[in-house]
Amino acid sequence: MTEQSASAAVEVAADPATAFKIFTDEIDLWWVRGPINFWDSGRAVARRIESGVGGRILEVYSGEDALVLGRITEWQPGELLAYRSEVDDTEIRVSFEPSDGGTRVTVVQSLVSGGETAFYYWRNVIHWLPAWVARRDEAPRTPRELDRLSIALYYEDPAAAARWLHTTYGLESWDKIPAEGEKPSWIELHVGSAAILLFEAKQPPSGDDHGIWVYVDDLDAHFARSQAQGARIVSEIHQHGYRCYETDDLEGHRWTFVQARPTMI
Repeated sequence: MTEQSASAAVEVAADPATAFKIFTDEIDLWWVRGPINFWDSGRAVARRIESGVGGRILEVYSGEDALVLGRITEWQPGELLAYRSEVDDTEIRVSFEPSDGGTRVTVVQSLVSGGETAFYYWRNVIHWLPAWVARRDEAPRTPRELDRLSIALYYEDPAAAARWLHTTYGLESWDKIPAEGEKPSWIELHVGSAAILLFEAKQPPSGDDHGIWVYVDDLDAHFARSQAQGARIVSEIHQHGYRCYETDDLEGHRWTFVQARPTMI
């Protein structure tokens, strides 16, 4: 049975009017550009919210191409933003309430009456906002992009590993460090713009405890070359937000090749 709603709240160090403006006008700056954080990561160049009732929530591709994620139904600056999703059967309401620390931002994503499909991602997204608010006064007004080379590590307990790596080695995340009891399916730590991806070691690649991720400009052409050169293809091109394929090298080490976004240098 699909759960009927999901909610989460964060505190940001800004007054409600400013928090609302940051949430809407600066969504492309606080939205984390990880591999799984777009509907089509290989083509996405920006996130955008058009102001006012009837405005669109957009995942922007090249030129005029964009995916409409939703249309705004309520627009009360400093108080409330609501929109009806066009990618599932949910309504999203984001409220801004004064608090001792500035503003409490609460997001509630609910299945509409008669709806069947719900992707409850906002409860995992809203916690990106305070991190941007905390650093925006000194940060450049350009979105942060990942480097084209990432490392994947496999652990029996990736969440515990992430906490240990954070506490012991000081590794940070653009997303968040999972708390005790949390078991996210995707964990990213970062060293500058380089990502370290942590996965559960159910089926580590070829018995290894690590793998390499490489972002390429033309995934189809790269796949054709690997195949023609005799690489062992583990999985052909498939899409889960990002497009990728997996292959083993001459000594069985696992490589994952991913379609780069147009904005990745």
